[in-house]
Amino acid sequence: MNYFSSDFKLGILGGGQLGKMLLFDTRKFDIQTYVLDPSDEAPSKIACNKFFKGDLMDYETVYNFGKQVDVLTFEIELVNLEALTQLENEGVKVYPSPKTLKGIQNKGVQKQFYAENNIPTASFLRFDSPAHLQKSVGNNEITIPFVWKCTEFGYDGNGVKVIRQISDLDDLPNVECIAETMVPFKNELAVIVCRSPLGEIKTYPVVEMEFHPEANQVEYVICPARIDDKVAEKARAIALNVSEKFNHVGLLAVEMFQTNEDEILVNEVAPRPHNSGHYSIEASYTSQFENHLRAILSLPLGNTDSKVAGVMVNLVGAEGYSGNVVYENIETILGWNGVTPHIYGKKETRPFRKMGHVTIVNEDMNEARRIAEQVKNTIKVISGQ
Repeated sequence: MNYFSSDFKLGILGGGQLGKMLLFDTRKFDIQTYVLDPSDEAPSKIACNKFFKGDLMDYETVYNFGKQVDVLTFEIELVNLEALTQLENEGVKVYPSPKTLKGIQNKGVQKQFYAENNIPTASFLRFDSPAHLQKSVGNNEITIPFVWKCTEFGYDGNGVKVIRQISDLDDLPNVECIAETMVPFKNELAVIVCRSPLGEIKTYPVVEMEFHPEANQVEYVICPARIDDKVAEKARAIALNVSEKFNHVGLLAVEMFQTNEDEILVNEVAPRPHNSGHYSIEASYTSQFENHLRAILSLPLGNTDSKVAGVMVNLVGAEGYSGNVVYENIETILGWNGVTPHIYGKKETRPFRKMGHVTIVNEDMNEARRIAEQVKNTIKVISGQ
């Protein structure tokens, strides 16, 4: 099929920042794009050929949108699976497939998948409600402390809570959830796997993630991870195994824990471009977004190696500020070598909302990390009048 400067249409479910960055590469290749998103102010709206407003969980909306395109992909997992399945049955290419997404969309199902496929992960129990969980705690079937996660609709630190005492159970939402054993770990890692329908597969280097202690959000992504080569090889091998078991097409971001004994445990996966791969726009030979596009179009995959060390800093809304966004001191960091800000196009800021990111590239990883700290302490995402 001729994708370039042709009548071919790529559909993207979700119009957030991931879609916007993916659209940079579709524009580079002059590929027609249709985007569906529930918000009139979706970041992707300015970059696609046609924008449609609609509910991603509504069957008719997703089905009618998908009938207009040749290949359908998504930048968010919370989409109507039944509509995707019907579209696939009618000949629309959907990547990743509804079958893959079904095994990932619900975190309880995802964790069960790891257990059934002998993929190393933290031990867990599933519960249909907080009341069920509280009963289990009362019966000493699970021991505090543990990590509580809602099985659906969680993102960017929402839907995750460390339970340190009995009173922490009081305010949990009335939803299905899982309780995970607390894993003593020394690093949180991620590996992005790229796979085409033809079976070509590549992994990006292992990255290291540093998290905000309160918001449970990634503050820094460091590539390459500052770990032993043998640990890195193990992480990439496990990520490839996860990819093979899910039989995904496109990108699969595999988040992991490196334990104190250097074991690798899979935390969770995302079947799409991912925050842990944003550094690749500046630091890699082929960005994660271009490789997702290449994969879902059955094109040769690009080189996933890094050209240079890279550190990504997430730009999130500062505490105490809500309203029209202002990027304070952005002019200052633009004057620094190797520093590239990406602004997502969200007009309204609120505490800890992802508003952009900054990539720092340098031949020296330690210098890149130092500058990243400087960036973090200089630019502030606040609100104006």
